[in-house]
Amino acid sequence: MTEKKKIITGANVPQSHLPFSPAIQSGNYVFISGQASTDREGKIVSGTFEEECRRSFQNLKAVLDASGLGFKDVVQVRNYIGKQEYLASFNTIYKEFFDEPYPARTTLIGCLGDLLKFEVDVIAAC
Repeated sequence: MTEKKKIITGANVPQSHLPFSPAIQSGNYVFISGQASTDREGKIVSGTFEEECRRSFQNLKAVLDASGLGFKDVVQVRNYIGKQEYLASFNTIYKEFFDEPYPARTTLIGCLGDLLKFEVDVIAAC
């Protein structure tokens, strides 16, 4: 069995008081927990869909940086979008962070309730 290694949080990685690690390395992969529109203390920061989506990706960048990785190392992305009407904006914002060849991707819509408009989790290769 491959040993799991907790990724040490960096100064810019949002903290959480919930029972999960921001990221876990196992073998040659880093599994990054869902990142949402939160501040550094883990408090939700509400805004427009576009603001929440970009803040979520910026939080993801902080975890990738702490892992010694970047968006180019991401091999799978799972996106959670609050409403169908946000999909076009999401696809535009997504291309601000990911380049071709794009990672494998799953996008779920209507699964977040009222608390968040967007959340993302990824698997990256190291």
